[in-house]
Amino acid sequence: MESLRDCASRQLLDRIGDSWSALIVMNLRGGPLRFTELSRKMLGVTPKMMTQTLRNLERDGLVTRTVHAVVPPRVDYELTPLGRSLEGVVDAITTWADTHIADVLTARDAYDSKLSTAKNPS
Repeated sequence: MESLRDCASRQLLDRIGDSWSALIVMNLRGGPLRFTELSRKMLGVTPKMMTQTLRNLERDGLVTRTVHAVVPPRVDYELTPLGRSLEGVVDAITTWADTHIADVLTARDAYDSKLSTAKNPS
């Protein structure tokens, strides 16, 4: 029997569901971007995490990295055809999030209120 760690769907969901991969896919939809251009669009990500995420996406065949022999060196990142196939998935998740964020925030408030009441009964 296949272990959870070896499960194909789990491996790929871990990749596209991590903190930054889906946002990188969204930002590369318009075409290749330099590292700094992509970083500017990705508020909150550290350079180290951005580099690590891009390497993982490149390793999985979702992004290509092109180094141009110019001074200063220029590196572009672009979605591969496989990476482009994720656009619909990312769009669906984004649409769902935009549609349901108010419901999620309401549920969080209700949950937090229950916890607060349970910890601090009157």
